[in-house]
Amino acid sequence: MTQVVNESTLDNGVTLTEQAQLKVRTLIEAEGRDDLRLRVAVQPGGCSGLIYQLYFDEQLAEGDVVKEFDGVEVVVDKMSVPYLDGASIDFEDTIQKQGFTIDNPNAAGSCACGDSFS
Repeated sequence: MTQVVNESTLDNGVTLTEQAQLKVRTLIEAEGRDDLRLRVAVQPGGCSGLIYQLYFDEQLAEGDVVKEFDGVEVVVDKMSVPYLDGASIDFEDTIQKQGFTIDNPNAAGSCACGDSFS
C-alpha cells in the first residue's frame, strides 16, 4: 500500500529545502509533464558502499512513501526509508558547485567524491 503524507516532516523520511523544491518544480515544468515526482533511493555501490539515486518517476510501487512539499512530491521506496530518515535534500547553485546535495545523519562516512556513503 502506498503511504501518502502531506506534512513538512515524516517520522521516516526526507525533507526538501525551499531551494530544492524550486529547482525540482522548474525541472518538472521544463519536461512539460505534471505526472512526475522526485524519487530518492539508496542503492548498493560507490566507494563507500551505498549511493544516492535521484530521478523523476511517474510510477508508484507498493510500500512507497510519498511526501508533498508545496506541490512537489518526493517518493522514497520502502527499502530506502531507513537510510534516509532525517535526511535533507538541498540544491546549490554557486560558482563552486551546482547540484543537489543530501545531508544525511545516517551516513557514518563518505568517500572523497561525496557521491557515496556508508
